[in-house]
Amino acid sequence: MKPVRLECALLLFFVFAAAAPRADAFCGFYVAQGDAKIYNHASKVVLARSGDRTVITMVSDYRGDPKQFAVVIPVPVVPEKSQVHIGDSTWVEHLDHYSVPRLVEYTDPNPCPQPAMVEVKGDQKIAIRKMSSSTKQIVSAELRVLASYKVDEYEIVILSATEGRALDGWLKRNGYQIPNGAEAVLQSYIKQGMYFFVAKIDVQEQQRLGYKNLRPIQVAYESPKFMLPIRLGMVNAEGPQEMFVFTLTPRGRVETTNYRTVRVPTDQDVPEFVKEDFPGFYRVLFANEEQKEGEDAVFLEYAWVVVPYRPTCDPCTAPYLSPAELRSLGAYWIAREPAIAPGEAVLTRLHLRYDARHFPEDLQLQETADRSNWQARYVIHHPYRGSDECPELAAYREGVRDRRSKEAKSYCDLTGADLNATRNKMAVLDDWSEPDEALHWWERLWR
Repeated sequence: MKPVRLECALLLFFVFAAAAPRADAFCGFYVAQGDAKIYNHASKVVLARSGDRTVITMVSDYRGDPKQFAVVIPVPVVPEKSQVHIGDSTWVEHLDHYSVPRLVEYTDPNPCPQPAMVEVKGDQKIAIRKMSSSTKQIVSAELRVLASYKVDEYEIVILSATEGRALDGWLKRNGYQIPNGAEAVLQSYIKQGMYFFVAKIDVQEQQRLGYKNLRPIQVAYESPKFMLPIRLGMVNAEGPQEMFVFTLTPRGRVETTNYRTVRVPTDQDVPEFVKEDFPGFYRVLFANEEQKEGEDAVFLEYAWVVVPYRPTCDPCTAPYLSPAELRSLGAYWIAREPAIAPGEAVLTRLHLRYDARHFPEDLQLQETADRSNWQARYVIHHPYRGSDECPELAAYREGVRDRRSKEAKSYCDLTGADLNATRNKMAVLDDWSEPDEALHWWERLWR
């Protein structure tokens, strides 16, 4: 059967959870039964796209009782049951860990003449976060149930409405409440001829299948439009939301066309104390960059050509991605087995913090021809603190003091911190030396 063409984007309920609270984004909103509060705080969405074919994977981060959970997603046509699949959240977590901004550490060699090697320590991960049978039913003149079916633990209904109030009434009659402010946004999608995909959890079936957490919903469709609806997901948000959008494409990295795509600063040397709380450092850095860019930009954090069966990251923050994972996330052009030409995918990681004022439109995306590898990367240099002494040590220490000064200034530029406060946090003197740096080895021994 020829796949149904979806003329819009189905989407996302995944509001990014970057290390402060978690985040994942979704183009729908949550509805809750009775007085239950279910908030869409954070979202992660994966879009695998080649030509007009798209597979979207939506990971939900919600608060509330699963028995009182449902999600509403605007869709351009009625998806068939065979186009809906329930995935595994660990696939998305792997993409997250693989593409996360990274911290790299280097330890200086002994400056005194002797063979030495530069030690490269493993990087730390940033903790940001580091849809059987179909039946048509006329409910009223303003609302129709066009299809209903069950996919594993999800009960799915596709609705057609001519008035936002009619959808509101149907949800209320079925024990749900629409968040305040949703009606106007629903009406805007109705005017575009969109339908509404409502997914609800069957808790008993979820338990029978052995799952405790919500599994991601995946939808496969064809459309010339490459976009991500996010406006409906702002309705039940407590302030700005954070979203991570991961894309898998065969030719090049992905960027937005109706908002600016900005690269976060990268390859910056930072003070040693950043290691104590790298996730906190990156959160502040991201907030500082967002403020600089006017709070209406989408940030690129990673773009890399992924080749199955061999690691291509440098450095790697997680095991390399397998063909099974890439295909499960929709990259159908990847070979199942380690053939001569297994194929490859360009993984792009986009990060945005959005609200209705700064992001009044859904995200419009495009695949570019850019295949260059790029990543958000921050570097710590540990100076030599051994006991050897030699004439070369004085010149080396002068270079370290100059480096510390530059690291501090870089840190202040990245985070907006005060230079003197940063110097104090580094525990160095006015000349950027450490207090015991000029002491003889025996004087440092018993300090």
